[in-house]
Amino acid sequence: NFGPSPSQPEAPVEPNFGSLLALNTAFPWNPSPDAPATSINGGMFIGRNVNHVERHGETGLHLLHRVIASDAFHDSAERFPQPRCHANTREKLLDVLQKWACGIEPPRNWTWDRNYESPSLSGGDNDNEPSSGIIWLYGPAGSGKSAVAQSFCQWLKEEGRLGGSFFFKRGHPSRGNARRLFPTIAYQLALLPELKQDISQIIESDPAIVDRSFSTQLQDLIVGPCRKSCLSQPVSIVIDGLDECDGDDIQQDVLQLIGNAVRQEQLPILFFIASRPESHLWETFAEPCLDGFHRRLNIEQSFGDVRKYLLDEFARIHREHRTMAMVPSPWPPSKIVEDLVRMSSGYFIYVATVIRFIDDKRFRPVDRLGIIMGIKNSISGSPFDTLDQLYHQILCGVPRDFQPQVLKILAIIALNFGVELREIEQLLELETGDVQLFLRGLNSVLEIHVLPDDGGEILVHHASFLDFLNNPSRSGPFYVGSSQCRTNLTRHFLKAFSRDPWLRPWHR
Repeated sequence: NFGPSPSQPEAPVEPNFGSLLALNTAFPWNPSPDAPATSINGGMFIGRNVNHVERHGETGLHLLHRVIASDAFHDSAERFPQPRCHANTREKLLDVLQKWACGIEPPRNWTWDRNYESPSLSGGDNDNEPSSGIIWLYGPAGSGKSAVAQSFCQWLKEEGRLGGSFFFKRGHPSRGNARRLFPTIAYQLALLPELKQDISQIIESDPAIVDRSFSTQLQDLIVGPCRKSCLSQPVSIVIDGLDECDGDDIQQDVLQLIGNAVRQEQLPILFFIASRPESHLWETFAEPCLDGFHRRLNIEQSFGDVRKYLLDEFARIHREHRTMAMVPSPWPPSKIVEDLVRMSSGYFIYVATVIRFIDDKRFRPVDRLGIIMGIKNSISGSPFDTLDQLYHQILCGVPRDFQPQVLKILAIIALNFGVELREIEQLLELETGDVQLFLRGLNSVLEIHVLPDDGGEILVHHASFLDFLNNPSRSGPFYVGSSQCRTNLTRHFLKAFSRDPWLRPWHR
């Protein structure tokens, strides 16, 4: 349980001067260009041109904007490039979601790859059945839930049916914090003309509402205004990765509150929730507040879509890489494509990692593909056995003399501290640029953002890589929680703290 109970106030947070980026994310101050000027003279706070009435509620939105997680929006800059469904894939599933957003109920016990005849907007077998207010899309890590959620958001935005979105990310200072969820959704709803004034006035009359319980925030900022509004059509709220927010009990509380709101209120809003099928979420969806008021969609495998993705990406690589000019097309042979489809077990995470590995501009794609095809398929048939072997292969490609430092860096990343490149180099007593040098061969699983001011950050392409690193039975010699790895890190932490006391807030 990494988060405070919704009914309890958050514990005070010590300022983390070792990570100003994390501090700014945790307590953002992003006034709009037309925000009123302020000054502090002696002990007096002076604000100029502050008029809550004449500004038509804008001040309320400014107050709300300070506490939201704007990086959790479906189109946020931090998430760029956002994962999305490859062209002409997941078509039936997206069709079902689009019809549901328009009031057409999906069949019960539906799975996306069965032989399903989509109902038209004007009619169908489910016309007399009320639309469920909640859809739960579930599936294992790497099955493509976030890509579906992203594509669904984009369609909703184009159709004027998007009420708001929140993409959780485990360990992130704002996207992993469930206390940001309802204020962030309320802010996006307030951008709709029909809801802007009501939500703004609520915040202006009680600015402390952003510190109140989840229940109060949901009722006062979302349910109340939506119940009174005259929305021309229902809007959808998209919540992706609920299992990645801070604590199982928090996740259950969020679900129960949403379930009660949908069950008790006649709301012009729908909730789409995507997550892994964790046991505590199954139990919550079976509770009276949710049972009968939601539909479950199992994303399942998609061998046909995986095949199309591979064919399109291999064609692109053949076209863009100069070293492929003399390689006959189509490349690679169909047997290799089918082998990769089989090894993927129908999940995109495996083939997406394969393509990133092959698409590295520093190597010949033919050689990189040869490395991949040298990995033998596991006899167990588990969807992620081949993914684990792929991760092993990628890590084994790190030069042997780099591996000790790489393991330390990966251990820090796996701790979810959200530290910067510069801080990692300080902690491990490395020269500037060493982290980039050590991680050069890992661009298929990691992404390094280099920034001129703060040194940049390291992003993990998919949470399954962190799962792999933290599981000794899967990662073997690359397990970052081994006693040797922890001992080495502890020594570095102690030395760093003795050199610079300001680094102590890391150890929280």
